[in-house]
Parts: sequence; C-alpha cells; structure tokens
Amino acid sequence: MNDDRKHLTRLEVEKLLAATKGARHEARDHCLILLMFRHGLRVSEAVGLKLSDVDMEGRSLHVKRLKRGLSTTHPLRGDELRTLKAWLAERQRMKPEGKALFISERRQPLSRQMAWVLIRDYGEAAGLAVASHPHMLRHACGYALADQGADTRLIQDYLGHRNIQHTVQYTATNPARFERLWR
Repeated sequence: MNDDRKHLTRLEVEKLLAATKGARHEARDHCLILLMFRHGLRVSEAVGLKLSDVDMEGRSLHVKRLKRGLSTTHPLRGDELRTLKAWLAERQRMKPEGKALFISERRQPLSRQMAWVLIRDYGEAAGLAVASHPHMLRHACGYALADQGADTRLIQDYLGHRNIQHTVQYTATNPARFERLWR
C-alpha cells in the first residue's frame, strides 16, 4: 500500500461502502461514508453534523463548512435518504442524549479519530490498493463531480471552496471536459 494517491475512485468508494455490510455498526458507518463522499465532507464536518442539519421531508442536508468554507444546503438523493432513515432508526434505539447525527456505542458524538479508524479499517477489509482515510472521500467527491461534467464553479460552490484554485485540481486532469469542443 505505497500508493500516494490522495483520492478514491468511484469503484473504490463502492467497495468501501460494501465493506460495511454485516459490520457491527453497518447502518451508521454506511451512512457516514456515503454522506462524506456524496457531499465532500471533511471528517470534522461529518462528525459535527447535527440532527437539525438533516431535513428528511425537504430532502436536504445543511453542510456547515469549516476552514472558512462557504456553508450550503445540498439535496439528498433517494439512496442517501434510505441510508439515513436506517441509521436514524438505529440511532433512536440507542437513546442518545445529544443532538449529534453520528454517535458512538457510548452514545457520544463520533470522534474524528474513530472516523479515521473506521475508514482505514473498511479500506483494508475492502482490499483497496491504497490506504484509505477520510479526506480521500472529499477528493473522491470532487473528481466524481468533474467526471460527470460538472462545471468547476459549481464544484467550487458544492465543496465550499472560497478559492477556485482548490477546485481546479478536480477538473484539470479530466479529458471529458474537452468532449463538447469542436463538434
């Protein structure tokens, strides 16, 4: 595992998600990884999510960006809503006291360190060729959006970057951005 790549591919993210199947905290861990990937969440943003940031009826997630990023509200897709519903049902059975979306067995907010361990361990269980860590999911989001043909400015807003230079890395290496030229 000496690959110095800083992101996971879409297939690797799918393998990471599949590795949660049958795990002790499957509902929580699957939800955490899916939301981190789909919404480009930093580990602190993910573990800092509150129940009030999720609007199941409005199908949206309010993302409070750190590092002076621009906070936004993102739509939630069907699979995300199903995953959230499963986790919220499990979470409610645990009878936690706080308002954190992601909690540990001890009913406390999930720590950054625990999120790191989970993603590393699921990466190993999935047999990924690269050692996985939480920030790779944020980068995977940026590259996946670029691969879908999303405009650089839209990716910038979605990830909450104040500076476009932080976003350009996702689109600069994508040959698909030239597809519509010279038709």
